[in-house]
Amino acid sequence: MKKNSKAVRYNKWGYIFLLPFIIVYVVFQLIPMVTTIYNSFFENYMSGLNQIGPNFVGLENYKKLFTDGDIWIYAKNTLLMWIMCFIPQIIFSLLLGAWFSDVRLKLKGSRFFKTVIYLPNLIMASAFSMLFFTLFSDGGPINSLLMQIGFIDTPYKFLSHAGSARGLISLMNCLMWFGNTTILLMAGMMGIDTSLFEAAEVDGATSTQVFFKITLPLLRPILVYVMITSLIGGLQLFDVPQILTNGTGDPMQSTMTLIMFLNKHLYSKNYGMAGALSVVLFIITAILSLIVFKITGNDKRKG
Repeated sequence: MKKNSKAVRYNKWGYIFLLPFIIVYVVFQLIPMVTTIYNSFFENYMSGLNQIGPNFVGLENYKKLFTDGDIWIYAKNTLLMWIMCFIPQIIFSLLLGAWFSDVRLKLKGSRFFKTVIYLPNLIMASAFSMLFFTLFSDGGPINSLLMQIGFIDTPYKFLSHAGSARGLISLMNCLMWFGNTTILLMAGMMGIDTSLFEAAEVDGATSTQVFFKITLPLLRPILVYVMITSLIGGLQLFDVPQILTNGTGDPMQSTMTLIMFLNKHLYSKNYGMAGALSVVLFIITAILSLIVFKITGNDKRKG
């Protein structure tokens, strides 16, 4: 009986320590999520100075969202810019992680370079966007340099062409986040048993063979985590294109993302459509994350 009473007392303290997290989760995540789903079934917006609703309309907001057609364009923009950001980010992160975690190279000043690589992650997106806006403006230093070397005759309008505008946004996000990805992958590489590398070296395996046959397979859990979190962050892309294009998504809405589209509904106080779009975005994120996990995270081997 005494042992049972002690176990109950220990359990009580465990629940007490969990209580702050549960309260924060319920107040700031669970209640807003339920409220968003609830609002998605109502017509609730401002028409001039008049408030329309809230009136229950069922699935009308969802029907309007998909029949409008714009959501598909914004979804394509979002996924395209995420892919343009993620592919070079994961390649550079893997190369840098393999380079810095290789004890045979005995690199000097590796801590300094790791810090430098991670620093862009600490810069606010607004500051980063303003920096790139200045660098790539019509009269900015990039255009001046290209004209001086004779590459172009007139200033190139980077933000007036869909390809270059998307490229700049993807480049900014890549520079901001590849340091964080590098640190994660480097931590995973340093956690691999060194005896595996020593055995491969004794067997005469090259660095390339070691990387693809040992490092990458053992890094798969970290890679799955990085890919899913990057996908979630990519679908939530907002701050950089919002600031760089002043919220317009120009040129021709080619840089308008799903979250920028959501922000427009919130700004116009159309809470019904904003709620419906939030629910759809949540479902899309869950489905894509599940697909990524199933494709890359399946540890079963075929016999």
